Amino acid sequence: MTMTLLRGVSVFSRRVPVAGGFGYLKRADISNVVLQGRTYASAKVALAEDLTLETHTDNQAAAIEQANERAVSNPDVLDSGIHSLQHAYRESGEYGTRPIYLDMQATTPTDPRVLDTMLKFYTGLYGNPHSNTHSYGWETNKEIEQARKYIADVIKADPKEIIFTSGATESNNMALKGVSRFYKKTRNHIITTRTEHKCVLEAARAMKNEGYEITFLNVDEQGLINLEELEAAIRPETCLVSVMAVNNEIGVMQPLKEIGELCRKRKVFFHTDAAQAYGKIPIDVNEMKIDLMSISSHKIYGPKGIGAIYVRRKPRVRLDPLISGGGQERGLRSGTLAPPLVAGFGEAARLMMKEYENDSNHIKRLSDKLMNALLSIDHTILNGSADHRYPGCVNISFAYVEGESLLMALRDIALSSGSACTSASLEPSYVLHALGKDDALAHSSIRFGIGRFTTDEEIDYVIKAITERVDFLRELSPLWEMVKEGIDLNSIEWSGH
Repeated sequence: MTMTLLRGVSVFSRRVPVAGGFGYLKRADISNVVLQGRTYASAKVALAEDLTLETHTDNQAAAIEQANERAVSNPDVLDSGIHSLQHAYRESGEYGTRPIYLDMQATTPTDPRVLDTMLKFYTGLYGNPHSNTHSYGWETNKEIEQARKYIADVIKADPKEIIFTSGATESNNMALKGVSRFYKKTRNHIITTRTEHKCVLEAARAMKNEGYEITFLNVDEQGLINLEELEAAIRPETCLVSVMAVNNEIGVMQPLKEIGELCRKRKVFFHTDAAQAYGKIPIDVNEMKIDLMSISSHKIYGPKGIGAIYVRRKPRVRLDPLISGGGQERGLRSGTLAPPLVAGFGEAARLMMKEYENDSNHIKRLSDKLMNALLSIDHTILNGSADHRYPGCVNISFAYVEGESLLMALRDIALSSGSACTSASLEPSYVLHALGKDDALAHSSIRFGIGRFTTDEEIDYVIKAITERVDFLRELSPLWEMVKEGIDLNSIEWSGH
């Protein structure tokens, strides 16, 4: 099907590199915009009147792939391309430069290659994937099954074991509520940890209100569970153990393989919330004996509003569906799938595999640079294990500085003091409390998220800004004056009022 294509550009390129710096382009100039190294399909040369959408997006995807292949063999090209993309994201604000983005645990920017993959489903491939009587449904369903395979390949699963959901929150609820309700007559005990994401904790509490028994495991000062305590907590009536793969606040990685082996030995289902781990650390659901896994698209440079849950088929995991309807997704999750979101999710998963080595090396290098510099500041503490940690998540407490004050002083850097789902709360992090941190250190923590598009220049800027503004805020604190004078604050008996 041919059509005249719209020549608008995405919001990402409203302010783009032009001679002499960054600036706004007139509509007539848009067709000449080409970013260095990697290119936006929405910011390319003018398109021929008879060019099909499918051909256009395929050509753009191929061009970006070729640019990436050249970049792999030439680090300078890779750095230049990523730098240009990051500038395009930062310069897309309505009124000027946007903050440096270091909140990758909250969400990641959509990779332009993912956007290219999605575009054709908004115009040409608009068929309902569940319509099996004509070609519109067939062609869309074919693309969805290809995306399902890409997503399964990342964790070495069978595509039939991938069930699409609206995101990791729904997937976590499906795992806890679905499994426990199905096995309620014989097993009514669930085990999880105190450092899980809020949606897991709330789902567990909801099941407690339905009459289930819940065991919340403690973690040590490094954020890791004790396997002996887990084994002791398992009972004959235990139906599910839920332990997250990578913590969303401190980046600590739990020993998934050991947990999986223990659960399989005790004939208990093992669920892991892998929203922060999927595609970022090696996961083999068969080797690790994982029975259920929650996955999110927007944590891997994919679109928001789409996720998945891995549900093992052999040995089979049974669960009650949360949603009643047309019986889509093997009867476990009714509702019409959104092909653009599914295709974008699949492409994001494919790219996570393709770019895994480059991403891992890039993120590890920048993480070490940031962490070493910030921990050289007096009275700073890395929260969570230094050895069992995903490098893209760095959580540091700056003693004698309020985290909220520091965030306000760093308005040119997009950061968080904890989970995005609870960032509006002024309560100290329950995750840091679980590690044994007091209120003062919990309140002074900042989470730094590093990703595919983060640059060296940005990390250098952040290091300088943090160092200067921590010093400035500490100079305003009377407690800091006492510390500099050598007074042990713990020895002071504070009077109450």
